[in-house]
Amino acid sequence: MPDNAIDALPPAIADELRAAAAAAGIQEDDDLVLRILATGIGLGMDEPGRLDLKIVSASLEEMRAAFRLFAPYVDVPKVTIFGSARTRQQDALYRQTTEVASALAERGWMAVTGAGPGIMQAAVEGAGPGRSIGVSIRLPFEEHPDEAVQDEPNVVTMKYFFTRKLMLVKESRGFICLPGGFGTLDEMFELLTLQQTGKAEPVPIVLLDAPGGTFWAALKRFVDEQLIPTGVISPDDFDRVLVTDSVDAAVAEITGFWRNYDSLRWVGRRLVLRLKKEPTDAEVASLNERFGDLAPDGGIARTAPLRAERADADRLDLPRLVLRLDQRRVGDLFRLIRAVNTLH
Repeated sequence: MPDNAIDALPPAIADELRAAAAAAGIQEDDDLVLRILATGIGLGMDEPGRLDLKIVSASLEEMRAAFRLFAPYVDVPKVTIFGSARTRQQDALYRQTTEVASALAERGWMAVTGAGPGIMQAAVEGAGPGRSIGVSIRLPFEEHPDEAVQDEPNVVTMKYFFTRKLMLVKESRGFICLPGGFGTLDEMFELLTLQQTGKAEPVPIVLLDAPGGTFWAALKRFVDEQLIPTGVISPDDFDRVLVTDSVDAAVAEITGFWRNYDSLRWVGRRLVLRLKKEPTDAEVASLNERFGDLAPDGGIARTAPLRAERADADRLDLPRLVLRLDQRRVGDLFRLIRAVNTLH
């Protein structure tokens, strides 16, 4: 099969698509735009059912609308807040949500929510005007949020859960889950799955309960008593999650994760961790003593930007650590990042 979908099309059709893209003034990443166009033409040539085409077309339309909504805030740190749509304003969980969203907004963060009532509405109220982005879903039976949410300008509505879930996690640098039902648990477990399998970059995840609440503590007990002993997850898979009933602890977990750690990038088999502060020789030696087993081939070392990073002008001003991470240990990367954040 050709590497690019456009190469699989008849040459005359491929040339017309290239001409159409050029006529539209598309220059940046035109190869990817052509790939999208070619995939659409190829899909039509496959003669799928109308429902299949409706799913694809609606998904692209929804993602385009969401990308445009998020685009002005690309450099603003965001935290996604999950929780039940049925939580009432007088509930302690509602107050917890407004307080944690407010505290993070004061530190420059935006709240991303499902743009519904309950916990989602509480997050919008706590974040304040213009400090939230909503990704709602069309449901036939759930009640709608009040005017505080409906009047927010930063809301996009989705038909499909999978496109909505993509946008609820794509750009956020932290996640806070309040107690909820099937939907909340589904979102929380997908977060953990993405982190456990290395399909998403490490981010802080907080399970926040009401003061004295036992909802997440019961989940932690289930993990300890059922999942770990049977071997279906690793003993430290749940260590990446903070279970707490403290707003202050939740805020500290979200913001502290980015104290010194900035970002990562894979360059071939090498993993590059970009930091805010240059580690000393002694600190690098200490990291190797504690985490050398994660990188048995060469250990952890300081490095200048690698060639691929220089070619892309990718955060060249930041100090770096490089290692050949054992791919089976990708879940342990959290421990290394937490250690990096304690340097200096």
